[in-house]
Amino acid sequence: MDNWRKSSYSGPDDGNACVEIATSPTHIAVRDSKTPTTATLTFQAPTFVTFLHALKRSARDW
Repeated sequence: MDNWRKSSYSGPDDGNACVEIATSPTHIAVRDSKTPTTATLTFQAPTFVTFLHALKRSARDW
């Protein structure tokens, strides 16, 4: 995957402290923009959607 893009929540004051994702029809990859050549997490697309829903629920509970 080489179509990396930064989180929509990344702003100009964040520097390089961002999460980047890359997508394919079946998988989503996630990496830390500060260290793009190190570890990447890869999820199957449905699993990533479940993960995002859990994050949104968790954010509402704060």
